[in-house]
Amino acid sequence: MAVIDPSEEINELVGTMKGIKDVLDLDGMRRQIEELGEQAAAPDLWNDPEAAQQVTSRLSHIQSEYNRVEGLAARLDDVAVLYELAESEDDPDTRQEADRELAALRTEVSALEVRTLLSGEYDSRQALVTINSQAGGVDAADWAEMLLRMYTRWAEAKGYSTEVYDTSYAEEAGIKSATFAIKAPYAYGTLRGEHGTHRLVRISPFDNQGRRQTSFAGVDVVPVVEQTDRIEINEEDLRIDVYRSSGPGGQGVNTTDSAVRLTHLPTGIVVSCQNERSQLQNKATAMAVLSAKLLERKRQEEAAKMAELRGESTTSWGTQIRSYVLHPYQMVKDLRTGVEAGNPSSVLDGDLDSFIEAEIRWMRRQESGRGE
Repeated sequence: MAVIDPSEEINELVGTMKGIKDVLDLDGMRRQIEELGEQAAAPDLWNDPEAAQQVTSRLSHIQSEYNRVEGLAARLDDVAVLYELAESEDDPDTRQEADRELAALRTEVSALEVRTLLSGEYDSRQALVTINSQAGGVDAADWAEMLLRMYTRWAEAKGYSTEVYDTSYAEEAGIKSATFAIKAPYAYGTLRGEHGTHRLVRISPFDNQGRRQTSFAGVDVVPVVEQTDRIEINEEDLRIDVYRSSGPGGQGVNTTDSAVRLTHLPTGIVVSCQNERSQLQNKATAMAVLSAKLLERKRQEEAAKMAELRGESTTSWGTQIRSYVLHPYQMVKDLRTGVEAGNPSSVLDGDLDSFIEAEIRWMRRQESGRGE
């Protein structure tokens, strides 16, 4: 196996960073930071809490991205100096420290490079994620709840805010479905490759004979609608049902009929919300979720139309995308990218970055191939 000269690898990473800086437009990011900083300092900012939250969240994200890029560039300079120091003083400890830092930089620059691939029309949006239990009975309901925990843990580790809009609990254990928002820029672009069916194989904790069970849960990821989107919903196209919010095991958690379920009759899309205190607030949130699902439907229809004009066939990512095996061996494998992990517990605890980065690159290749 050939030994790579550290100076060559550092030069290669410096070149990659230059390309990243060009794509991300650091001058433009600095201007945005100044503009958003001025907006955040306005005395009347919090007169509109929702708008204020968007400004502060956007400022925090861009500032973090900018610092991340500049920090990696500075660390590449520092690691080059560290290798020079190790060479001049013939110090193996310093050399080992430099090797560890270079390995860390290799991983972090690769992750940042993935961020530059998020250039789709809606990639910069926040994300709405819906998880549904599928085949597998009570195990599937439990699996759906495990996935909900996996994604919220992933978001927490990133410092992303999440809000659960609706949870439909199963009778024995787990959930039938859940819808939640990940309120961070580029959350949709980052997570859209998670859309599809996730398969779990394990010894069922609900089977008194200890048999192996295969269960399935579906993950749906759509972009949050913004004011510039033209999504019109006629009231006559809606069936509105109100009901009492419920908790695990069917227990009531609200004494009034405040939960709202909307059925969009032309498409059959059903959404619901029960996390707000009032029926009016729940309806407004449910309308936002419905708008997001209709926007994604419109995007898919337009993509299918363009593919048809090019004489292409379209394939959906809404099939089985990843397998999580807990018995008879331990393995998580993505069926599209081939990425594997031998520690399912870590993955189910939110360690998803290697899978997400690989699927972003995979989707970009798929889309580039269709565009040629």
